[in-house]
Amino acid sequence: MQCIQKLFICALTLGLIIPSSFAQSNYPNKPINFIVPYGAGGGADSRSRQIAQKMSVILKQPIIVDNKPGAGGNIGTEFIAKAAPDGYTIGMGNFAPMAVNKTLFGNLRYDPETDITPIVLIEKGPLVLVVNPNSPYKTVQDIVAAAKAKPGTLTFSSGGIGGSHQLSAELFEQNAGIEMIHVPYKSGSAGLTDLMAGNVTMMFDQMYSAMPSIKAEKLRAIAITSKKRSPLLPNIPSFSEIGYPKVEVLNWQGLIAPKGTPKAIIDQLNAAANEALKDPVLRELMLSQGNEIGGGTPAEFAALIKSESTKWSAVVKTANIKPE
Repeated sequence: MQCIQKLFICALTLGLIIPSSFAQSNYPNKPINFIVPYGAGGGADSRSRQIAQKMSVILKQPIIVDNKPGAGGNIGTEFIAKAAPDGYTIGMGNFAPMAVNKTLFGNLRYDPETDITPIVLIEKGPLVLVVNPNSPYKTVQDIVAAAKAKPGTLTFSSGGIGGSHQLSAELFEQNAGIEMIHVPYKSGSAGLTDLMAGNVTMMFDQMYSAMPSIKAEKLRAIAITSKKRSPLLPNIPSFSEIGYPKVEVLNWQGLIAPKGTPKAIIDQLNAAANEALKDPVLRELMLSQGNEIGGGTPAEFAALIKSESTKWSAVVKTANIKPE
């Protein structure tokens, strides 16, 4: 009797293990949900749809993009973190909700370090410091001199508290030893529009967003936050080359999954994303916007997130930035 019971338990155990292993080896066998923590029409949404379309062909399953905006990207990122770790809910992990918001908000209902598994970096993109074309400031040195002569009078716009627009300016302030006034708007485009109207002094903006106005001479580019100059703006210096090497900002995003997603599935998604990033049309689109193409391993993306979290946590604390 005891022997029969042991055999029964063994059969049950095998019954539980075999379907699970089979499900992983058969992955994916149904549509995948792709969560974007920002609204439709923005940069994160556009790139998510582009990468999802390429990966869908590679994985031979539909990938359904679902926008869940709000709370600085926290709502959508929390949704990913709390989803079933089966590979059928993935999403875009962005700069702010992955590396800034834990320190900024202090009460997140997810932890980027313990609740999320990185899959792969998709891209990194520098910001460019721009002023109104009628501005008297033509160089970073001009701005620093004016800010030191009259502390707290120069202004910089942003798309909201805690985003890369503001954090770039705060990092610049801390390294240049100056004090400016932050003017947050409801979106980056609103902040840029007010800059072109002459209502604020400057803005650190994403290259893809600022380039059309720079080309149309509605904005003057002053410096770029990458280590080296951009091929799109060969005459514009990097902060590093003019004496501010720590003012390096690359707004990034990459694929993430819930913690506990099997390694075999993470590796499969990583391989599919790396293959998608080889697509010449997608590569040209990313490069034309001034971005660096990502790729690599989950471990490399995890290391980037960790180093960025450490860096921006210090900036937020030093500047005493509080959420809206």
